[in-house]
Amino acid sequence: MPTLNVNGRAHTHDAEPDTPLLWVLREQLGLTGTKYGCGIAQCGACTVHIAGVATRSCVRPASSVGPDEKIVTIEGLSPDGQHPLQKAWVKLDVPQCGFCQSGMLMAAAALLKVKPKPSETDIREAMTNICRCGTYNRVQAAIQMAAAQG
Repeated sequence: MPTLNVNGRAHTHDAEPDTPLLWVLREQLGLTGTKYGCGIAQCGACTVHIAGVATRSCVRPASSVGPDEKIVTIEGLSPDGQHPLQKAWVKLDVPQCGFCQSGMLMAAAALLKVKPKPSETDIREAMTNICRCGTYNRVQAAIQMAAAQG
């Protein structure tokens, strides 16, 4: 059976080779924090990190991820909820419905890894996730808060 390295643990799965990583994470591994939104890599609700890169898991076949590539889901970002972004999200009441927020957090975490002190333009360019509730201003403020606390 194929193996995936998810949140620091090896997991085997029995999905067909063309099964999107999202469905293996949610249905076989029980990691339901990563959400299904559009299914065409546009909305970003399914964003996870693969080898440190923000990746839309709804279009990435699970079979394309090697056993040595580290996958991090929202559950693995900070098991105790103490990641600076998570704390800023709570402090600024970023979520409304919350559906897109795990993908937003994962995209923001990938941004801060490559640009620890991003400008407003950097944030706007990197955050391509869609939020039906329109929380973009609070997302930007939370990213800036987390960067400042770095």
